[in-house]
Amino acid sequence: MLVLLVISSFSALIVSTTKSCLQLKYDDMHKTISREESEETGKFTTEKLKENVGKYWMMAETGSPQFVMARSMAGSASGAICFLAAGALAPAILRKCFGIYPDTSSKEMGSSYNWSTFPIFIIQSSGVAVGTIAPTFRWFTAIRLRCSEKGVKSYKTELKIENYWIERLVGWKIVIVYCSKLILLISIFFTSLFSSFGHFYKVLKLSLISKHNASNNHTRSESGPGTELEFSRYVLYLEGEEELPLQIMKKNMKSTEHFIQKGEKQRPKYLKELLQKSAAFMGVATFDSDQVPSLDSEEPPNCWSLPVVTLTSIAIALPNIENHKVKQLLQSVSEGLFYVNLVEKFLNTKSDMLNIINAADCVWLGVDLSRKWLDEDLQKMAHEVKNAKESLERLIDTAKTTVIKFKANLNGNQEENPLSWHIKAIAANSLYRIGQTMLLDLEGCNNQTDEGLFDQLSIMIADILGACLTNLPCIITMKSFCSAIEEREKSVRHAAQLLGETEEILKILQQCELPCLNPDKVAYIDEWRTLIKKENPLASLSSFNDGRSSGSSELHVTVE
Repeated sequence: MLVLLVISSFSALIVSTTKSCLQLKYDDMHKTISREESEETGKFTTEKLKENVGKYWMMAETGSPQFVMARSMAGSASGAICFLAAGALAPAILRKCFGIYPDTSSKEMGSSYNWSTFPIFIIQSSGVAVGTIAPTFRWFTAIRLRCSEKGVKSYKTELKIENYWIERLVGWKIVIVYCSKLILLISIFFTSLFSSFGHFYKVLKLSLISKHNASNNHTRSESGPGTELEFSRYVLYLEGEEELPLQIMKKNMKSTEHFIQKGEKQRPKYLKELLQKSAAFMGVATFDSDQVPSLDSEEPPNCWSLPVVTLTSIAIALPNIENHKVKQLLQSVSEGLFYVNLVEKFLNTKSDMLNIINAADCVWLGVDLSRKWLDEDLQKMAHEVKNAKESLERLIDTAKTTVIKFKANLNGNQEENPLSWHIKAIAANSLYRIGQTMLLDLEGCNNQTDEGLFDQLSIMIADILGACLTNLPCIITMKSFCSAIEEREKSVRHAAQLLGETEEILKILQQCELPCLNPDKVAYIDEWRTLIKKENPLASLSSFNDGRSSGSSELHVTVE
């Protein structure tokens, strides 16, 4: 127990040093991956994302302090000592259980505490047994892997002490490291004698099987360790550590696949169906027409979620729409907003946009729970109005009244920054502009039906969601990389699960032409709108008279 205490105390001294070494190696690997990505050309693919997540998972898993300590010499030595301690206790247990005493006179010895010794003995023995299992398995694993993969090297190489062991103890005479390595070396030496026989048996058995099935050899395909060898470049090692066996790397890769498959079980079903309605991203530009008069000299900018929520609110207020279509649209938008919030959280570097995002969240809470836009009952309105035009006019009046009340409360301060507007005023301004855009297009299209307008709104929502979700590969890559070593595995795990959830969505988006925007602009809807309007000047003038009839998806836009 004293030796174990000394080894554990000594191991604690190297934690900060090994952490620094691993961090430097992790940063170097990250730079390598980033450089390789910058050299590659072409649009994103789910295969590239899976490969990147696998690389970062290998780095996070092998660089985890727990994993490093478990595979260290001190950990192996602790396992050997625990095993020997348990072995020393075993004869005492047998003597106690079977009543075997080395001296017959000890039977006659009595004690006032004799009644309590047996329960204490059982509890302590159980504690030793439980505490020995994990260290012993680590010891056996270290021996087995070293024997199977590398064998025993020279004593000089095996007993070499790396710098990170003694960096905190310069000037001290190091004994613990030598002892730990010597224990593992002796264990490997004796175990290799037994493992050599087992290896010979396996080789003989495989040779007999291969001869028996020689006629089928030409049809077999060798899996090969290509993938494992590729990811072996991203394993983090400390100085003097042996390369990890392929089976350990296979296990780490299976962990990545496990979390990807876990995400696949939570894939958004309704969102996928909605995105399939989008053939281009024209809805990003056409949801708000430049022909709509402004309610103020300056108006708040757009975020991804606010127009989606506003368009959904208008769609719910339309009359003569089957309830299951409205319900399906709500479910689709609910699934989509989850990922939109991720984009706005991770990629929105403009702190002044927070108020706009909060306005969208506030409105969506009422729409999703009770189908209300703030205090306006959208479902009730859909039953009261006769047609879509009447519904739009009521929504526009409500929104205009809300903005006017807000401006009246400013006490004549016309210099109020629109970014600091109240969230209700921001939401009302969005509803006013989008509602006016829909009304202008509805008046210009005499044969537009309520259901046709609902379908057009759905396509517009799909366009905006699809454009926003093209940022998901960037989100997955950002979550794969984590500078904090304590959070690294958790972050990569979330990235793998997110990839599994959105893989089908990303495959749909791969088929679309993406705009050539700078990385710092692609996360903002207003940057998309500016570029699309530049390439398609008529996009800002009409939402429905742009070549797409109701339910049509024939228009393809190439923005490069």
